[in-house]
Amino acid sequence: MKIKAARVIVTCPDRNFVTLKIETDQGLTGIGDATLNGRELAVASYLNDHVIPCLIGRDAHRIEDIWHYLYRGAYWRRGPVTMTAIAAVDTALWDIKAKAAGLPLYQLLGGRSRDKVMVYGHANGRDIEETSDEVQRYIEMGYRAIRAQSGVPGLASTYGVSHDKMFYEPADGALPTENIWSTEKYLDHVPKLFDKLRERFGFEHHLLHDVHHRLTPIEAGRLGKTLEPYRLFWMEDATPAENQDAFRLIRQHTVTPLAVGEIFSSIWDAKDLIQNQLIDYIRATVVHAGGITHLRRLADFASLYQVRTGCHGATDLSPVCMGAALHFDIWAPNFGVQEYMRHTEATDAVFPHAYSFEQGYMLPGDVPGHGVEIDEALAAKYPYKPSYLPVNRLEDGTLWHW
Repeated sequence: MKIKAARVIVTCPDRNFVTLKIETDQGLTGIGDATLNGRELAVASYLNDHVIPCLIGRDAHRIEDIWHYLYRGAYWRRGPVTMTAIAAVDTALWDIKAKAAGLPLYQLLGGRSRDKVMVYGHANGRDIEETSDEVQRYIEMGYRAIRAQSGVPGLASTYGVSHDKMFYEPADGALPTENIWSTEKYLDHVPKLFDKLRERFGFEHHLLHDVHHRLTPIEAGRLGKTLEPYRLFWMEDATPAENQDAFRLIRQHTVTPLAVGEIFSSIWDAKDLIQNQLIDYIRATVVHAGGITHLRRLADFASLYQVRTGCHGATDLSPVCMGAALHFDIWAPNFGVQEYMRHTEATDAVFPHAYSFEQGYMLPGDVPGHGVEIDEALAAKYPYKPSYLPVNRLEDGTLWHW
């Protein structure tokens, strides 16, 4: 079965998405997510100008060979643009292979390791009271795991807090908006949030929190220790992970579980973190970590060290990635949890899908492939809209981690 054609589809049904569609000479098609929030057109260009010409005529069944052809053959390895493009090809080819077999994708991966996939949602508010009410709303929707983020007194805006509570999209400007950040105010406020949540809801539900890379290792250790009485499911992205050994310092000071990896692009970004057991959950994604082929390697490696998966699943990943991730999740023996931020009605219409949500869990569906398609005619009605993620500055003007 030969690859006959491939094309990139860029659409913006309430936010930008990049999708690769591959066609074969046997009439089967597959799609893969190629979205890189704030740098979407860089991946589209990489696919159009450098990848697609290399695909035509290749055997669509040779997924492993094509993966290495695109990874090793480029010479310039890794990086978010390259790995997102490879992931799009890889996901589309797995979609085709599963359709050719007449099976849902998870069956080709080895079948189910569980009956359903636990997911967590995002509760956020301008203050602790509003966040607490949002947690209540997620509980009423059936969620068993909930990420809680709150505005910080004295800061005009904070990552994770939005006006639209269900469809959070941080990429909010034709040029980056600039936010002001104070570590001191944040460290003082967060324990108060979780004190309130445990007082109101007890310990029946899992609570998570995203630091979003904004602390130094020792600050993260202090926060983790302070949060220990509230038994968080995890503390996410506590410090930038370019220096993987930084997490060793955090580990020395807290037993709060640590999760990291949503911006990782390969197994090498997580190698030291995993083999030294410096984290508890690896959050790399299908779309940014080289597709299903590479993410399986990462999960298998993590399983040797009792590190579980917790794939990123914000709205900057299209339903195509969510569908593929759920097939991966239901297979992965060392699955932990899946992030699930709901897409808008417009996005869901452009990307009809087989997956479903039920009482805090998701099911990938049993149609052949990964279960997500794209309505190209509808996608064409939503042209690309330039949109950047914000940046952070400290109160003295120093550029900081957003």
